[in-house]
Amino acid sequence: MKIMIMGYSGSGKSTLAAYLGRKYGLRVLHLDRVFWLPGWKERPREEMREMVSRFMGKQDSWVIDGNYTKSEYERRLKESDQIIILMFNRFSCLYRVWKRYRKYKGITRSCMGKGCTEKLDPEFIWWVLWEGRTRERRKEIERVRKQYKGKVMAVKNQRELNEIYRKGCRPVHFGKCKRDGTSV
Repeated sequence: MKIMIMGYSGSGKSTLAAYLGRKYGLRVLHLDRVFWLPGWKERPREEMREMVSRFMGKQDSWVIDGNYTKSEYERRLKESDQIIILMFNRFSCLYRVWKRYRKYKGITRSCMGKGCTEKLDPEFIWWVLWEGRTRERRKEIERVRKQYKGKVMAVKNQRELNEIYRKGCRPVHFGKCKRDGTSV
């Protein structure tokens, strides 16, 4: 089983990836751990791409969370059995980011690059509310939803995300869970 989780900042990608990894015994790769070097410095793109490629090549099953279109993005889309897109509204994401900041202020979360302590600054708030939701990004999400319709699940709010946690169903084997390419 190969699961790709993408979506807006603060929507819960890393939490969902960790949950699915534990529940189904899958190796998890948080792309924020690969992208960010200590002190919030960006890793060179080619090095990041190689790290992701190596991870994907060594695993028969995995969960990868994050967008990062310059790091084996198309390969991740193609090889995934399931693509989960977390599409919460901007204010829900901002609230979730604020709650996360209060919980982890001054420490580095396990899904982040080493030495990247939790922060909430004007630049990141701008990213959550506007820059991370440009027309181009929205078009890309729509492209993925159309091109990979048979394996995409779009989750638009906490209630829908809770259904994944509550039902405990494998995203690729929904059974009683809805799978129509749009939402849970």
